[in-house]
Amino acid sequence: MWEYTDKVKEHFLNPCNVGEIENPDGVAEVGSLACGDALKLTFKLDENKKIKEAKFKTFGCASAIASSSALTEIIKGMTLEEALKVTNQDIAKYLGGLPDQKMHCSVMGKQALEKAIENYKGVPAAETGAKIICECFGVTDKEIEQAIRENNLSTVEEVTNYTKAGGGCGGCHDDIQEIIDRVKSEPKSGGKQKLTNIQKIRMIEETLEREIRPSLKHDGGDIELIDVIGNRVIVATRGTCATCKASDITLKNFVEHRLRELVSPDLVIEEVPS
Repeated sequence: MWEYTDKVKEHFLNPCNVGEIENPDGVAEVGSLACGDALKLTFKLDENKKIKEAKFKTFGCASAIASSSALTEIIKGMTLEEALKVTNQDIAKYLGGLPDQKMHCSVMGKQALEKAIENYKGVPAAETGAKIICECFGVTDKEIEQAIRENNLSTVEEVTNYTKAGGGCGGCHDDIQEIIDRVKSEPKSGGKQKLTNIQKIRMIEETLEREIRPSLKHDGGDIELIDVIGNRVIVATRGTCATCKASDITLKNFVEHRLRELVSPDLVIEEVPS
């Protein structure tokens, strides 16, 4: 019998924001009914690009319902950049904790949030190269790798608790252990690991907002992120930057340099007409 906190019981018995938003800005479905847990998350933004409304539909246990309810409450009022910083640990903490064996429910919530934001940003849903490791629960190697990195997992049992992988027939335990060993042995080049698409976009947005836009605004200019395609960062200049003859130099020597320094050395800035 699982020991649930009062907060988990509250969000299970009286879940918040149940349902589905009509014409949502972002939508995602993770898990599957065949595997025992499934979650559909939808959100709507307000005029300031903050999450005005978030709703969910969940099929699963008490922890799955409570985690989904908690997630929708946590992200309301946040910008997408703020929402992307929400971790599965934040969801569990909001609920006063979850049993180790139920942490996969908080991970499912985080996955749904990331995929819904990717949907809003137009990031392709299919993850190239992802391979199903756990046939029983349909968990991919990419999902296992992410859970290991974000939660510092080191055993097969921990991976099962956080992803459900290996919780069925057990035939994938050796494969899971190989992934654990590989992730743990990865060289930390400059302290940085390979970024996922959504992580790269998030870091680019944060760097533009924190390190670049304030300097440009100081001189009456500005910059807007239009898109990220692979390592191509598509931007548009605003204000005085849009008419400055030296804008190309600013983009290459300042903007691109800072993004390469703080996000990835492979990034290339491209400007679209204002």
